[in-house]
Amino acid sequence: MSILAHSEHTSGTGEEPPDTGAARTAAEDRYRLTATQGLAALSLDAMASVAYGPEAIVLVLAAAGAHGLGFTLPVTLAIAALLAVLVASYRQVIAAFPDGGGSYAVAKRHLGRRTSLFTAASLVLDYVLNVAVSVTAGVAALTSAFPSLYGDRLGICLGVLALVTGVNLRGIVDSARAFIVPTAVFVGSILVLIVVGLFRDAPVSTEAAAGHASALAGDATTVGALLLLKAFAAGCSALTGVEAVANAVPSFRAPATRRAQRTEVALGALLGVMLIGLSVLIGRFHLQPVEGVTVLAQLADASLGHNGAFYVVQFATVVLLALAANTSFGGLPVLMGLLARDNYLPHVFGLKADRQVHRHGVLALAAVSALLLVFSGGDVNTLVPLFAIGVFVGFTLCQVGMVRHWRQERSAGWRGKALVNGFGAVLTGVSAVVVTATKFAEGAWLIVVALPVLVLAFEAVHRAYARIGERLELGRVPEAPRRCHSVVVVPVSSLSRLTSKALTAAVSLGDEVVAVTVTQPDAEGRRAAESLRRDWELWSPGVDLVELPAPGRALGRPIVAYVHELAGRHPDNRVTVLIPEVEPAHLWQRLLQNQRGAVVAHAVRRDTDAVICRLRFRIDTRRIDTRQPGPGRAAPGKAGTRR
Repeated sequence: MSILAHSEHTSGTGEEPPDTGAARTAAEDRYRLTATQGLAALSLDAMASVAYGPEAIVLVLAAAGAHGLGFTLPVTLAIAALLAVLVASYRQVIAAFPDGGGSYAVAKRHLGRRTSLFTAASLVLDYVLNVAVSVTAGVAALTSAFPSLYGDRLGICLGVLALVTGVNLRGIVDSARAFIVPTAVFVGSILVLIVVGLFRDAPVSTEAAAGHASALAGDATTVGALLLLKAFAAGCSALTGVEAVANAVPSFRAPATRRAQRTEVALGALLGVMLIGLSVLIGRFHLQPVEGVTVLAQLADASLGHNGAFYVVQFATVVLLALAANTSFGGLPVLMGLLARDNYLPHVFGLKADRQVHRHGVLALAAVSALLLVFSGGDVNTLVPLFAIGVFVGFTLCQVGMVRHWRQERSAGWRGKALVNGFGAVLTGVSAVVVTATKFAEGAWLIVVALPVLVLAFEAVHRAYARIGERLELGRVPEAPRRCHSVVVVPVSSLSRLTSKALTAAVSLGDEVVAVTVTQPDAEGRRAAESLRRDWELWSPGVDLVELPAPGRALGRPIVAYVHELAGRHPDNRVTVLIPEVEPAHLWQRLLQNQRGAVVAHAVRRDTDAVICRLRFRIDTRRIDTRQPGPGRAAPGKAGTRR
């Protein structure tokens, strides 16, 4: 039971509820993605993974020596095959679930509510960790080139995060435009590296690895299945980000489904070509992992030489790793919007700003990521063991859900499609188990604990909304509206233009208006009350002034007691407390206010069922007009009500 429409008022906020699939205007499409822009905005995570995916494979196989490194290409081909399965699957997910959500949407429809929440939790964790890992990895590459910056890596990480967040607050299209050049430079440099390397029989240079200790172990006579499985699971870190396009389908221009599918295929093709090409070069140049130098740096050195082209590849890698966090900013806010629509997250995450930005989702992601960066001290090795587990859980559940989808739909060729998805589910499921088991002691246990905790949090939010919906009787025909006797209470402390504006608004709102003033028990309070009473009688506004004695110096309690008295006089009395307040022209001037209105509002809201109306009177301190408003003159005030 959705209570989104009843729980948020977006008037004056520049925000609107999430798109429901209605026809989009040309103005709205300006803030949505083309296929090319989608590739830049949503594929940075996957593209950047070529910088550490092949290296992860090599580092595992190095335990078996040079003989083990000979299996780099077969393992990469297996990962590429899984990539093809995932791309085909998510292409179907995009068509079947055009409102976005990816794995969460699939699991929700075909695997049940609880399973869908585990899927959503895994994606949320993966997206948050992706931001932290991407930023720290990019900064780590930068500090490797400039060691003097190592001590400032946390500050640099937070600066990069602030940059990416700021760009995404301007809209996903602006982020795509900002990052399309770095993406193109990185992809182009990697493809050039591969093509040039394929025409070389021997490395041009080995300067990058010179003087560094080899990480290669002694040769093994055989390579066991467990080692190959660990290498496969480690290399699957290159597949993170493949699901981002399916999660963010509503961010594309119409026809959104077709554009998103083209983006998914292009992402899979580019990623597959780069992974396989780099693995071929690793075997062609007989590269070995060395301490302190990445495999990608060795490949650039061997293929292009230790020259300007080498540094272009390194710099492009640094930039793209740092900006790979943008994938999360494109996918997670949309997913959070869907969870908010289903009452599993606060509805504020479902609101969109003017540029189709899920502003609150972007800010929440940035805040949690900043905490992770501070917790890790900007050290990538602290975060990497936590990474990629969540995405494998999401992959597996999505594949299983698509198998059930094909079995229920039974369209042409459904058996073949279900077989592909089932095979993919087995592979990703095994990878999830292997990655979790091998990294459990390194920190992966935190993810194992965090997943059910996050699901319980979703459930708690859903129960809270269910209780609110029950109290509001949503989904039922309400009783007919009826007129009640309306009493408006206006707290006053002195006579001013603000008092006049407040009483004018009050007599327009209610059948009966009462002005009340709280009198303090000391001599000063009695003198102030006598002065106000005398001025009130001279002014004679046609509204009674009631003096409420205060026990001690309490301000809210006397008004609360009087509201209870009014409500008890007749069961049909509807009491409204109208609180006049000055709204300063400048933010700093709020420090000059006495906050009496806030104190009264808090007491009345906490202890009564009265309606609270805060009347704001804006003043302009640049020009003081002491004349009283009269006929034909508009008072320079601004009234607004808020319940």
